[in-house]
Amino acid sequence: MKTIELGRTGIDISQWCLGSMTYGNQTPQEDAHRQIDMALDAGLNFVDTAEMYPVNPIRAETVGLSETVIGNWIAANGRRDEVVIATKVSGDNPGWVRDGRGYDGAVISAAIDSSLARLQTDVIDLYQMHWPMRGSYMFRQNWTYNPSGQNRQQTLDHMMDVLGALDGAVKAGKIRAIGMSNESAWGMTKWMDCADAAGLPRMASVQNEYSLLCRLYDTDMAEMAVNEDVTLLAFSPLACGLLTGKYQDGAIPQGSRRSIGAELGGRMTPRTLPVVQAYLDLAAKHGVDPVHMALAWQGGRPFPVSTIFGATNVDQLAHILAGKEMKMSTELRAQIDTVHRANPMPY
Repeated sequence: MKTIELGRTGIDISQWCLGSMTYGNQTPQEDAHRQIDMALDAGLNFVDTAEMYPVNPIRAETVGLSETVIGNWIAANGRRDEVVIATKVSGDNPGWVRDGRGYDGAVISAAIDSSLARLQTDVIDLYQMHWPMRGSYMFRQNWTYNPSGQNRQQTLDHMMDVLGALDGAVKAGKIRAIGMSNESAWGMTKWMDCADAAGLPRMASVQNEYSLLCRLYDTDMAEMAVNEDVTLLAFSPLACGLLTGKYQDGAIPQGSRRSIGAELGGRMTPRTLPVVQAYLDLAAKHGVDPVHMALAWQGGRPFPVSTIFGATNVDQLAHILAGKEMKMSTELRAQIDTVHRANPMPY
């Protein structure tokens, strides 16, 4: 599989990344270990996790299990040098992690050590902040987003504190690169301005939602990424399974994301399934699998992107990996754009 550079770090990552947010919950350890081996054997070299995982649902008693599952794989097979490991520290939360406390420099230093222990590794290749402490417009919060209560100086002071801790971790050999998640264009540029001014580590990536159904990244974020050499790590590229077609006609398969959360985190609106059908019809017209189409489309975007997908079981992963060599025609890309212009924001 083709690789790209992660930001300006010199670290090469595959254009696809294996997500792990069901490991230790919906996906048992044995199955998760098979998935990692399958992904590496297929040419991927990138695995993403977080201290908060698994999800569906998130529970305080399962925090850290996904990292532990991956750590047990690392300890068991001797393939650590073949994989780039990314993880994340949680921001303010309802009590799942650290009794709800988010991160500052001190928290990050301790959280890195905890993740290293669970992952059973000496170094984390990419360490990310899961969401900004000042708030975010991700996860459908864009419809009511109000940044007017933010304190600019407090935000910049927080960034410098965090970057200082991350710099210490880099110098200690505990992490190699840093990134954000669920961040805005203003936030990313401020992180990099602070880093550049003080000679501290620079954000190499931003992990934001991106799919045929969710394209908030396409304007200001895309411009930022191109000019600042920031790699998008695109999560939910199949829109929580919507783009597979499995939820059409109101279907809720047993064990699926909708069987756990019917609204799919605000993705289910009266517009959603008709727009999904338009993409399914387009895939059928061109004789391609809609899952493969949704993932291949990301590889041709005008900014650097590595696409994170998850699979509950090895059969789902095998289906995804079967499309890793798909080449998308110019005609199909143009028709995807036509569908998007007619249905730009289904949720």
